[in-house]
Amino acid sequence: MNYTNVHREHSCNSRLNLFAMRQSSENYVAQTNVETTRRRALFVWSVSAFVVFFWLFLILLAPFAATNNLQNISNPLYRFFSFVCHQIPERSFHIENHAFAVCARCFGVYFGLFAGLIAYPVFRPVENLKPLRRVWLFAAMLPMALDFSLDFFGVWTNTHWSRFVSGAILGAACAVFVLPALVEIAQILSDKIKRPSR
Repeated sequence: MNYTNVHREHSCNSRLNLFAMRQSSENYVAQTNVETTRRRALFVWSVSAFVVFFWLFLILLAPFAATNNLQNISNPLYRFFSFVCHQIPERSFHIENHAFAVCARCFGVYFGLFAGLIAYPVFRPVENLKPLRRVWLFAAMLPMALDFSLDFFGVWTNTHWSRFVSGAILGAACAVFVLPALVEIAQILSDKIKRPSR
């Protein structure tokens, strides 16, 4: 083997090694980005679940405080939730004759939203931003629409539990659509913060 062939072979090996190093570096960066995205998604998921849990806690705290004559706590809570719910006592669950801060249907929606968030990682990676078909969201509205319509037209009288369950179905479906949107918003904001100003 002459000097030219040896040099050519050495040069070829050097280029292959350089290409392999570049590929390894790119794979490392890509893997790092995947891990960062997952950690961010898990953070958004945990914060979202905590916020909804705290919301449910406040709904239950109102009747519990009223039961224990803590009007300085219950009254502001009832007043606050009156902006998001009609609070009709006949359509609400009760604790010791004191209604929840929201009606049974609203409580079902919030409970379903919380349950959907908790169960989300079991069925789908939290970092998956691919949107689901909207038909599933409309399908989740059907039980509530039927429950309301049949009662309105006198076909049957809905109950606390029918309102709760129909609301919970919609709430759980909303979790599947809301969480990816929140994760994507967090990702966009994070990218803007990290991007150097020109």
